[in-house]
Amino acid sequence: MYQPTSSSFRENSRTALADTNLRQAMERGGATFQGKRRLAIDALPEFDRLRDRGRAIKDHVLDHLDYYLETFERNATAAGGQVHWARDAEEARQHVLKICRSVNARTVNKGKTMIAEEIDLNDFLEQHDIAPVETDLGEYIIQLRHERPSHIIAPAVHLTKDQVADTFRATHDHLDPRRPLDEPSSLVAEARAVLRRKYFEAEVGITGANFLVAETGSSIIVTNEGNGDLSQLLPRVHIVLASLEKVVPTLEDASTLLRLLARSATGQEMSVYTTFSTGPRRPGDLDGPEQYHVILLDNGRTSMLGTEFQEMLRCIRCGACMNHCPVYKAVGGHSYGWVYVGPMGAVLTPQFVGIDEAGHLPDASTFCGRCESVCPMHIPLPKLMRKWREQAFAEGRVAGRFRAGLAIWAFFARRPALYQAVTGLQMRLLGALGRRRGRFRRLPMAKGWTTYRDLPAPQGRTFQQQWAARGGAR
Repeated sequence: MYQPTSSSFRENSRTALADTNLRQAMERGGATFQGKRRLAIDALPEFDRLRDRGRAIKDHVLDHLDYYLETFERNATAAGGQVHWARDAEEARQHVLKICRSVNARTVNKGKTMIAEEIDLNDFLEQHDIAPVETDLGEYIIQLRHERPSHIIAPAVHLTKDQVADTFRATHDHLDPRRPLDEPSSLVAEARAVLRRKYFEAEVGITGANFLVAETGSSIIVTNEGNGDLSQLLPRVHIVLASLEKVVPTLEDASTLLRLLARSATGQEMSVYTTFSTGPRRPGDLDGPEQYHVILLDNGRTSMLGTEFQEMLRCIRCGACMNHCPVYKAVGGHSYGWVYVGPMGAVLTPQFVGIDEAGHLPDASTFCGRCESVCPMHIPLPKLMRKWREQAFAEGRVAGRFRAGLAIWAFFARRPALYQAVTGLQMRLLGALGRRRGRFRRLPMAKGWTTYRDLPAPQGRTFQQQWAARGGAR
């Protein structure tokens, strides 16, 4: 089974920073997501009002989560579905295995689902002689490469076109080795042709759920490839994997959140496919599964209710925070060492795998605030990362040299006159030493900065000195 490597974040990051292909891929992908999001939001004047409404919907649900989950279960069951509750990853895996064995499944088709990654479902199924087949293009590519997603909506964003072509040539060895794979269209066409027959072989289809609608017992998925529809309509059994906080009260509420999701994630007004599933196939239906199952996973989420981390449960998994994060853009998703990456991962991973394993992640932020500013759910990500830092410090998990450094800073900070005198002297000294070049390539006690970038030399007085000179006025 997959073991987190979040504790090795620093080592992972050094490896990532030396990877030329990764840096090229991340630079391209990040610019695309940011530009499309900006254009989509500029075209929707009421976007901020929708954000406020979306936050209110999610806060209301979280305050009444038991009621809406029970309502969802009742209505999903009335529609012919079956709802299964899972306290942790093992219970969720066992539910999936039991359902698969009930129909003697040998192959399972999967749409993109981060919950399946969270419970390490693929390895588990393979251990029980059931072959999982990823049908999302990005997930299919990384499955062939035996990798994990590096992004929650673009799993293979860390790869270049040439790397994908090399992977296809190595694994699709039944095809002409001289075939051209120079263009993205040829790569997509080849994946489509290989996957097409897989849809008709699988006995079970597994998808995630972007939302669960309490009033109808429906699950909703959004995709741009149509693979999710084929994965859930063609097999005999459809299994939905969803975490508890995905439930929303009504179809109208789901519509509000859908307007936020696509614009924040991919810069679209709506995804190409937005699919509502309510129960199994009914008499007279032309297609659809014979069985419809929803597995509701807790896995640590209810322990967040009523705490300062409850706000994180508003997340709709759009990926905007990581698309705008300078740290994620530099080191990619694999550096974070688990399923959830970027700023959202820095908050969620310590909650799910423990601060012992993931204590480095909340430090992986410049606190520039871009993640919070673009989050459609107004999640205060920097504040939540700061809470993890405070907890780690209070529990004595911070290295001694950092604690000593903070103690020295606190000594001066409690003595403003001394603080201003020392910082003023430091400013003049650094300014004089750096006057010729205007920056420092190396500086004692600043190795973490100057290893990767120059440090600009001070050019004048400290902020406090400038503030005082202006009489404390703006």
